[in-house]
Amino acid sequence: MQIKKHLPNAVTCCNLLSGAVAVMLAAGGEFRLAFLFILLGAAFDFCDGLTARALHVSSNIGKELDSLADCITFGLAPSVMLMQAVRLNTAQSNYEWGWWAALALLMAAFSALRLAKFNVDERQTTSFIGLATPANAIFWASLIAAFPQLVSYAMWVPIVLIVVMLLSCWLLVSEIPFFSLKFHNLTWADNKVRFVFLIGSVVLVVLTAVLGHIWAAGAAVILWYITANLISLCK
Repeated sequence: MQIKKHLPNAVTCCNLLSGAVAVMLAAGGEFRLAFLFILLGAAFDFCDGLTARALHVSSNIGKELDSLADCITFGLAPSVMLMQAVRLNTAQSNYEWGWWAALALLMAAFSALRLAKFNVDERQTTSFIGLATPANAIFWASLIAAFPQLVSYAMWVPIVLIVVMLLSCWLLVSEIPFFSLKFHNLTWADNKVRFVFLIGSVVLVVLTAVLGHIWAAGAAVILWYITANLISLCK
C-alpha cells in the first residue's frame, strides 16, 4: 500500500532527475542530449498524473512536487541551453553579445511564476491560461538542438533570440487561453481544433525529417500550436 501511495511521486522525481541531467548537459554544450532529457522529463510529467489518477492516490504534496520538478526540467534546463548557446557561440565570433546570455535565465524565473499561478488558478482544469511550461521548453530546446550555431550566423541573431525569449516569458504568464490536448470524447465537433493541430503536427514532423532538420520538429510543432490557438481565438 505504501509503494502504491508513493509511486506517482517517484515518477515525478524521475522528471526532476531528467531535468537536472539536462541542465548539466546544457552547461557542457551537449544541446541535443539535453533536449532528449527534457523530452524524457516531459514523458515522466505526463505519466505521473496518469499514475496518480489510476491508483487514486493524488495528493497536495504530489502537486507541489510536480511544479518543483517542472521548474527544473521546463524552466532552468531550456534557460541554460539558451544561455550557453549565446555564450559559447558569441565567444567564438567577432560579436560582443556574450553578456546577453544571462538574460536567458529570466525564462526560468517566468516559468516558476507560471507554475505558481497554475497551482492556485482554478480556471485551468480543462485548458491553460498562458503558455504551458513544457511547450515553451520544447520550443527552445528543439530550436537550439537543431541549430546550435544559430547565434554566430549574424550579429543581430542574439538580439532577435532575446526578444523572442522575452515574448515567450510574457506568453507564460499572460491571460491568453490555450487549448489542451485532453479529449473528453472523439467527436469532430467538440475537438476540431485539437484534431487540426495533431494533423498539422504530423505533417510538420514529416516535413522537418524530409528536409533533414528533424531536431527542429519540436520548435515547429510548438509554433504551430501557438498559431492554431490564436486562430481559434479569433473565430
